[in-house]
Amino acid sequence: MDDQADAQGGGFVEREVLRAFKFALDPTTAQAEALTRHAGTARWAFNYALAAKVSAHQRWRTKVAELVAQGVEEAEARRRVKVPVPSKPQIQKHLNEVKGDSRTDGRLPEGAFGPERPCPWWHEVNTYAFQSAFVDADRAWKNWLDSLRGVRGGRKVGYPRFKKKGRARDSFRLHHDVKRPGIRLATYRRLRLPTIGEVRLHDSGKRLGRLINRGQAIVQSVTISRAGHRWYASVLCKVIMTIPERPSRRQRERGTVGVDLGVKTLAALSQPLDPKDPGSVLVANPRHLARAEQRLAKAQRALSRTEKGSRRRDRARRTVARLHHEIAVRRVGALHAVTKQLATRFAVVALEDLNVAGMTASARGTKEVPGRRVRQKAGLNRAILDAAPGEFRRQLTYKTAWYGSGLAVLDRWFPSSKTCSACGWQNPRLTLADRTFTCPDCGLTIDRDLNAARNIARHAAVADAPPVAPGRGETQNARRAPVRPDDRKAARHGAMKREDTRPPGQVPPQRSNPLASPPTQIQATLF
Repeated sequence: MDDQADAQGGGFVEREVLRAFKFALDPTTAQAEALTRHAGTARWAFNYALAAKVSAHQRWRTKVAELVAQGVEEAEARRRVKVPVPSKPQIQKHLNEVKGDSRTDGRLPEGAFGPERPCPWWHEVNTYAFQSAFVDADRAWKNWLDSLRGVRGGRKVGYPRFKKKGRARDSFRLHHDVKRPGIRLATYRRLRLPTIGEVRLHDSGKRLGRLINRGQAIVQSVTISRAGHRWYASVLCKVIMTIPERPSRRQRERGTVGVDLGVKTLAALSQPLDPKDPGSVLVANPRHLARAEQRLAKAQRALSRTEKGSRRRDRARRTVARLHHEIAVRRVGALHAVTKQLATRFAVVALEDLNVAGMTASARGTKEVPGRRVRQKAGLNRAILDAAPGEFRRQLTYKTAWYGSGLAVLDRWFPSSKTCSACGWQNPRLTLADRTFTCPDCGLTIDRDLNAARNIARHAAVADAPPVAPGRGETQNARRAPVRPDDRKAARHGAMKREDTRPPGQVPPQRSNPLASPPTQIQATLF
């Protein structure tokens, strides 16, 4: 028994986590129309709530401008004027008072109700399609305010925008109601949705169904979305997961693996992914976008020849969307296969902290200072985004927590590619064109990426990096730097992955890069 516990990692702990189970749907024609109607309702409700907030904001700005015109200081005028911004309860109460009803108000032509009596069709869709959209509008407004005040970290959030049909993604969210027929699996191949009915699944829901039957999962909500030609249902559940307290014996035997993400190869590892296959130190890059490039270019040319508003254009648009969706599904599937093997076979997975947004920034420059080699940089940007290093790290973040392993994220200053993995000699003149690292001190000749992966693994073990990178607020660029700095020159040179050529163990020098410091707090007083 003790040997078995040691093999499994020495013990388990039960934790209640939120976990989503995503299924591809196979709706009938009537069900697809109902899903489209619900998605349109959610889009309308979001715009309705946002319009109420924008109207209050405009009234506040008008009153502030009037006080400023009377000679009051702008800061004082901002403090004086108080205009409450309606939130979900007030918006929903007002809508319930003014909305019409096509069942009792007679058969009026479409649009006859006007803005005074909107949405007479509310009874045809589930009420949670409205309520969840109101919640999303509140969240969008709060995110903008928090970003403006400097409370929210990461990418700067702009002013909330209205959702436009054909541009915004078709999506809506329904919450589970225990008092009414809620969200449940009728069978392993059928998902019951309120108001819509039982929708057939493309794949099996046996794993979720067994968790629910054992009392280990409770359904909270379901998010229905359309991607390409498919409808998807993401069922959010509270799941009691049995998580290992520490890595298993097999994971401890493999130890730490360093992962160097790239474009030529998807990932270079410090040790083979499969001990029986020495060649598995290099994970090939599938290049899904390049493989479908000819078909995609043909479909996009066909789309460009169509007339706007025609049925032929709509068919061509669906073809392009389907190709893009297929590429995205293949990309995510390939990353899931690699990241799960890393999380289950090693005790610690070490990565570099990369700024994907900065690495894929355009090189076109400005009209006064045009960029150089813009087309070549655009091709490199497509290749980096096709490899999806940000998604690679996101998957590892939660999978290492599930399987008892740890994730170590190295800082951007560590010179993994410029340091010899055998003796520690550093080559400050190494360029991206040099694909082989040659050390003049010890004579080591090795692939550049493999050398970087070994350095990452050694640095993570020596530095005793924490299993998970310490949180510093929300980040969108996987390296905790602002994505949209005010200084365009800094945006081109500041927040990318950098390699300092300091000796091992030496503290990195203080630099004048504005992106190395936390983003400046924006002082603003609203409402």
